[in-house]
Amino acid sequence: MLLAVPAPAEADAPMFWRRAFPGRTDQVRVVRAFAAHLLAGFPHLDDVLLVLDELAVNALTHTRSGWDGGRFTVDVRMDVAGVIVRVMDEGGAGEPCLGDADELAENGRGLLTVAALAATWSWKGDTRGRTVRATFPTPT
Repeated sequence: MLLAVPAPAEADAPMFWRRAFPGRTDQVRVVRAFAAHLLAGFPHLDDVLLVLDELAVNALTHTRSGWDGGRFTVDVRMDVAGVIVRVMDEGGAGEPCLGDADELAENGRGLLTVAALAATWSWKGDTRGRTVRATFPTPT
């Protein structure tokens, strides 16, 4: 009789998760819960969660992901170097930009927040779909 013995995971093996979400505002808290569960103990977890919140809200507000039947996808990758998150949307007319938010405005600071909290951020894509990426290195 052979027994299967689980092998320990390599300490530096990357972990990757992907989940699609319906394009509804109630899903933003589900995104945060998803990432919080996966990244429990990560030193910059609060920053990651706030950035994911901003990126999910942007996808719902500024792209077809927020239309009836829309969807967006969240990727979370963690390894010894840190965490990378990506939010993929269904595209829209505008392009992501930092802009100059009026300090009294109720919105318009989402990507400024992302830029302030993440080590790096970037986006790629077009009107058919975009991916916004943010990185959070593990503190040394």
